[in-house]
Amino acid sequence: MKLRISHITTYQYAQPVTDSVNEIRLTPVTNERQSCYNHTISVEPNAPLFAYEDSFGNRVHAFSVNQAHSHLTIRTSMTVVTTEAFQPEGKRKMQNLKPTEAWDQLQSDAIIDRFIEFLLPTAYTEATQEIIQFMNEVPSIGIVNDNAEEIVPIYSVYDWLKSLSNHIHMNFAYDPEATTVSTKAYELIEKQRGVCQDFAHLMIAICRAKGIPARYVSGYHFVGDLQGGTADFEQASHAWVEAYIPELGWYSFDPTNKTAFDDRYVKLGHGRDYIDIVPVKGIYRGTSEQKLVVTVDVQKFQTK
Repeated sequence: MKLRISHITTYQYAQPVTDSVNEIRLTPVTNERQSCYNHTISVEPNAPLFAYEDSFGNRVHAFSVNQAHSHLTIRTSMTVVTTEAFQPEGKRKMQNLKPTEAWDQLQSDAIIDRFIEFLLPTAYTEATQEIIQFMNEVPSIGIVNDNAEEIVPIYSVYDWLKSLSNHIHMNFAYDPEATTVSTKAYELIEKQRGVCQDFAHLMIAICRAKGIPARYVSGYHFVGDLQGGTADFEQASHAWVEAYIPELGWYSFDPTNKTAFDDRYVKLGHGRDYIDIVPVKGIYRGTSEQKLVVTVDVQKFQTK
């Protein structure tokens, strides 16, 4: 799928501010399932951009606006071509590890040392009593595939992760008014409602409590052609989870939507939690009164 994405962030200040220093993490990754063919960033007031990679391999653009300004606008546009991810069912047929061996490998020093940063709790993903209790409630049986009716025990790491993702999706309601950007995973359990950021943090917290490396992913999810059209559909950014499965590698799970991870997803980057991968963040000198407006538009290129 070929997608054109526009992401506009505007800060409007009550009074002019100065010495604004910012970081932008809005560059799509290029990997085995997606390629970014063009990408532009513009800043108003005009400022030179400095690019580098952070410790997680995400592309970062930094800039400063020292003169007084009453607004700051960051515009990014990109064209991304995606392919469907390699299906787990097909890849698992080539897996040599038995399920018990894969679970044992997650407890090995080699895995723990390699992925320790995605195993340790963070402020958002602390393994509290509520998290442990919810983890123990994840169904231990499942279906052979999404279309089958046969119920089978869940043995493999992948099947357990899929069960966890579905369990979160079934037990929590999507409600943009229920939480804030600071809501922790354990707080979500009591609220029973939230947004994609909350569901991702909850799944990550449970994965890490279970000993499975997990990381927070920021990106976009195109759903325009699922809403009765194929052209333009305005939507927000999206967040999901990547979890590590021995021998298979990193796999994506979206607890917000009970859908297969396919070519509608565009990944920007990943980190331990939301704080590592905030799309736009910065500091400035001046009034704390500001208005933030973010507009994201994803369009599918039409074939003639």
